[in-house]
Amino acid sequence: MKATALLLLLVLLLPLSAQTKTPPADGKAADGKAELLPNQKAFLNLPEEKRKEWAKHLMEASRIFQQKRIFETNEEIDKAAAIFKDSAELYNMRGSCYVEMRAFDKAMAEFQKAADLAKNNPNIEFNIAEVYFVTKQWQKCVDMFGKVLKELPTDKATLLGRLVEFKIMLSQMKLGKTDEAKALAGKYDELDDSPFYYYAKAALAFEKNDPPKADEWLQIAGRVFRDPNATAPWRDTLTEYGYIKGVYGNDMNEPEEK
Repeated sequence: MKATALLLLLVLLLPLSAQTKTPPADGKAADGKAELLPNQKAFLNLPEEKRKEWAKHLMEASRIFQQKRIFETNEEIDKAAAIFKDSAELYNMRGSCYVEMRAFDKAMAEFQKAADLAKNNPNIEFNIAEVYFVTKQWQKCVDMFGKVLKELPTDKATLLGRLVEFKIMLSQMKLGKTDEAKALAGKYDELDDSPFYYYAKAALAFEKNDPPKADEWLQIAGRVFRDPNATAPWRDTLTEYGYIKGVYGNDMNEPEEK
């Protein structure tokens, strides 16, 4: 699973502006509406300089992770954890590092810790579903991605939501739910703002054992979406699924969990 397929933009438990302020005496958020979680209260009770230093290490970890400097990323995570460890962001980031190392069991353990600290967070749940996807746990994948779809904020619901639906479609095919998968594949047309239409067509062609036709659809997608970054998560998905041979080879014959 490539970094582009993960939600690596960190959604902090509190805005950085709030994290560097003195904690409210009543333990509630600035708007007075939401009760803070115990780890949020603990963080806000740290000295301001410590909070700023923590945030600095977290942002640096995020920056160098994008450059695939995994060991250095872990070093920054360790520095942040030495200040404050009960952070969903740190667990989520460390899990992402394990994904890059293909250590999926360790990645899942970190993502679960993150989820325990930030429940119903679609960013973290997306990563959990991704681990299910690459480890071929298809039903768990469908269930978790379905949950992510319901929780995505409006500003992320279109492009990211389409990618989630594509992964659900592929998982449905593995589960033998062919009619459901075909129905989902036909949900959008070529006027959609995402590559869904073209990649769904390619996936169906691969499923019919017609690689030339599938490649034709992929080439069309490349012409329509000229920025490689726009199609990278989609291509990575087909690689992990086994339709496109990647650096780790084609592993479609590995055991799968229905």
